[in-house]
Amino acid sequence: MKQAPYPAPDFALTDETGKRYSLADFKGEWLVLYFYPKDDTPGCTTEACSLRDARDDLTALGAQVVGVSKDEASAHEKFKAKYNLNFTLLSDPEGVAIDAYGAWGKKQFGKEGILRKTFIIDPTGQVLKVYGRVTPVGHGEQVVTELKRLQVK
Repeated sequence: MKQAPYPAPDFALTDETGKRYSLADFKGEWLVLYFYPKDDTPGCTTEACSLRDARDDLTALGAQVVGVSKDEASAHEKFKAKYNLNFTLLSDPEGVAIDAYGAWGKKQFGKEGILRKTFIIDPTGQVLKVYGRVTPVGHGEQVVTELKRLQVK
């Protein structure tokens, strides 16, 4: 894993409405970019709800939250509706951004898949913090605390 700070890799992915997003769309604001294995699974739901619950605090700090998985747009749409998720979910079916961010690799029991990782990216596009092994419970609060710390520097 790279040592922060370093330039965030660009991406070009779509949300559930077909709107295309790239890193440039978030220039000038903080970005909490997180990668997760699958919509509507226990750990991913816990993590998403934690970030949902922290979103007002993150927005107050000038940050956007964006989740990325290989799920199709229709799965994202259902996941967002079921849990009232108040942030963008992007589909990366080919795993291009997932690879670029190093969020693919060996998981427990030797299986390969999407690793649960979160990146805090500053308004200039620099990755300042990487959570390499995210614990879903309380992750939103953890990100708020770290973002406050980074903004004081």
